[in-house]
Amino acid sequence: MKIRKAVIADASGIAKVHVDSWRSTYSGIVPDEYLKNLSYESREMMWKKGIPHGHIFIAENEEGEVVGFACGGQERSGEYENFHGELYAIYILKEYQGRGLGKKLVAPVVRQLLGKHITNMLVLVLEENKSCLFYEALGARKLDSVEVE
Repeated sequence: MKIRKAVIADASGIAKVHVDSWRSTYSGIVPDEYLKNLSYESREMMWKKGIPHGHIFIAENEEGEVVGFACGGQERSGEYENFHGELYAIYILKEYQGRGLGKKLVAPVVRQLLGKHITNMLVLVLEENKSCLFYEALGARKLDSVEVE
């Protein structure tokens, strides 16, 4: 697996991982109708806009296909005064999960935050998401609980 910074040409692959991961991870958590209406095209447009401005890192398999991505930056809500960084997203195709790829994708996000002298970060996770265990293994602890629609 190769981890590298995303470029515009990766937007389609990132969109596929984004949509497919949402559908596999959030099935039974997020309404089926919402998951069914996710589109590769709309996510691709979103990532094409975000890649030039963000710190997005991808994981490629041996064939050069995007199989995962992570991105982060400054904490966005302003609600957590002791936390200045945030892991915005990390998604890995189901068939590539459990291989240590998550840790490899988080590492460059952490490095870019440290480069900005940001020494802590938070991540927002749905309570029912089994990946909470992944974050706890990285040292995360629950700070808060908020309701979202």
